[in-house]
Amino acid sequence: MSYDLAIVGAGPAGMAAAIEATALGLSVTVLDEQAAPGGQVFRAVESASGDPALAGEFLDAGGALTASFRGVTTIAYRPSSTLWHLAPDTGALSVKAGGASLELAARRVLLATGAQERPVPIPGWTLPGVMSAGAAQILLKTAGAVPQGAVVIAGQGPLCWLLAVQLLRAGVGPLTLLETGAGGALWDAFRAGGLWTGRRLLGKGVALVREAKRRGLQVVRGVRDLRAEGDVHVQAVHWHGGSLPCDTLLLHEGVIPSTHITRALGLEHDWDARQLCWRPRLDAWGATSHPNVAVAGDGGGIGGWEAAVASGRLAAIDAAHRLGKLDAAARDARAAAPRISLRSALSLRPFLDRLYAPAPTVLAPADDTIVCRCEEITGGQIREAARLGATGPNQVKAFLRAGMGPCQGRMCGTVVAALIAEIRGASMEEVGALRPRAPFKPMTVGELAREPQDAAA
Repeated sequence: MSYDLAIVGAGPAGMAAAIEATALGLSVTVLDEQAAPGGQVFRAVESASGDPALAGEFLDAGGALTASFRGVTTIAYRPSSTLWHLAPDTGALSVKAGGASLELAARRVLLATGAQERPVPIPGWTLPGVMSAGAAQILLKTAGAVPQGAVVIAGQGPLCWLLAVQLLRAGVGPLTLLETGAGGALWDAFRAGGLWTGRRLLGKGVALVREAKRRGLQVVRGVRDLRAEGDVHVQAVHWHGGSLPCDTLLLHEGVIPSTHITRALGLEHDWDARQLCWRPRLDAWGATSHPNVAVAGDGGGIGGWEAAVASGRLAAIDAAHRLGKLDAAARDARAAAPRISLRSALSLRPFLDRLYAPAPTVLAPADDTIVCRCEEITGGQIREAARLGATGPNQVKAFLRAGMGPCQGRMCGTVVAALIAEIRGASMEEVGALRPRAPFKPMTVGELAREPQDAAA
């Protein structure tokens, strides 16, 4: 099976790109790990359409975009399908689906794999009852499940307020938000500008804060030195100068681009010193350093779902140009509208990046804190490996197996690199990033060897 464009991910960027590319005459397939379109931000939006806790943008905008995507029947949509290898030079994609492995080919590949939550390695973060805020939101969206008892959200960022509102609407309580933002961040954010052009987005945020407080959210500001404590389950969260009993602790320090596949492909990346994350190097169309591969959405830089839609459309328009469906003038003309949308969606980004700038301590956990959850490797063990001569995360992987577990370094890779940089007195660029290998996600030998049923018949 061969296509003009293969899109990996059916979130806002992937869905918008598929709609645009199909309208421009390209044959398109969309691969997605989930059973239904929506990505992380609009996950399960179709099945959750009657949940009042999720009312608002999630159901309205997410539902409309998903319906538009479903309405284009010529898109070869492949749910529950995982890309496990990509050969960008030939356009060969190896996909796990239905317990078997199949091969597809595409003239161009668009990676719309979105973002992941930034790992927050604090003491006690592996205790049962401690999870990320995003994980709690997934449970709410997919199963209508909410935590019981006293719940604490600890961290910073827009998702903390959105989740607080959704949990309070669902009847969760008591609920407390421990904000970890640095003192003076608000004034620094004001200096970044963008408030007037981003006033619509700012208004959405202010409305969330007001609703959360109206529904009874308790807020503690200036929190630092977090740690979770408990015997077999989290029982309390402590910070410098305070503590609270809790049954569930939800951690969140923002989201970062999901770069697992782009790094596995050896594409060029840049270190974002403000957001403390790697991001693939892209041009104005989302094209990467490989001529056949593009990136759209939060996987190329955090901007939110509206920016993801615009960047997906731009990448699709560029794909049509590169594949001979549009000349340069027609490409530029068609790109005018999504470029305006992209600028609008990103207008508040400088303000948000400064307001919710992650503290350097998120990359410098204490020696006794577990960094690699899969292999239970501590910060102290990683620092010692660096002292013994490990020069980068790939060497620490060989020394300690950090990054060799089921998550393949998605959770620990950047922290491992930062600890090495700390010991060596080197920059993140000098230490480098963990280099993943295919398969991009764990799979069994049976899945690797088994042919799809239709191919074997």
